Amino acid sequence: MKPLVKAEGLEAGYGKVRVVHDVDLEVGSGELVALLGPNGAGKTTTILTIAGELAPLGGTVRCLDRIDNASLHERSRAGLALVTDTHAVFTRMTVAENLRVFHTTADTVVEMFPELASHLDRRVALLSGGQQQMLALGLALSRRPSLILADELSIGLAPIITDRLFSVLRAAADDGVGVLLVEQYVHKALAIADRVYVMDRGRIAISGTAVDLRERVNEIQASYLTGTPA
Repeated sequence: MKPLVKAEGLEAGYGKVRVVHDVDLEVGSGELVALLGPNGAGKTTTILTIAGELAPLGGTVRCLDRIDNASLHERSRAGLALVTDTHAVFTRMTVAENLRVFHTTADTVVEMFPELASHLDRRVALLSGGQQQMLALGLALSRRPSLILADELSIGLAPIITDRLFSVLRAAADDGVGVLLVEQYVHKALAIADRVYVMDRGRIAISGTAVDLRERVNEIQASYLTGTPA
């Protein structure tokens, strides 16, 4: 089976400044792959390059069977969904209005996140950060993407909300969606992932199955994630 994402020798950054160096990374259908690392390691740059927001500075990225420099919009039409910590929703609209804009139904999103059922007529700006992130993820998954890129969904959220978001991502992978999760919560990511890459200063420092790396979590945190939450 061809991977949904395959980066080989990826070099990425901003202008002439290279932040990511010689990265090899794959995500297949039905698997959840975690990309871990401290702030500044290059995780977001990597995921934005895979999404088409940034053009690679070297190497290749095959995304959804395309190896060109397709834009995020083009890749989204091909089956990619990108969810970031900035909540990709219209905050001046109500939840119900967001659902209409995304051409989906309340039942579809509320089935994933029942917590939103009583807030359909509320303006999104008045929701909590966790509720906004639930809505953003629910809207993304309602499009039935083949691949979802999730960047730091847990920032600023309570652990119980993070658990809810992660459980929905795990369920999506179990239903056949490929998931690339950029994250700093090491234990939580290892608990739901199939495979893991750990970035350090723009390079992949460790990679392996989540089962194997759970045995090395203290080493990973001590060597690469000092100061990040567990």
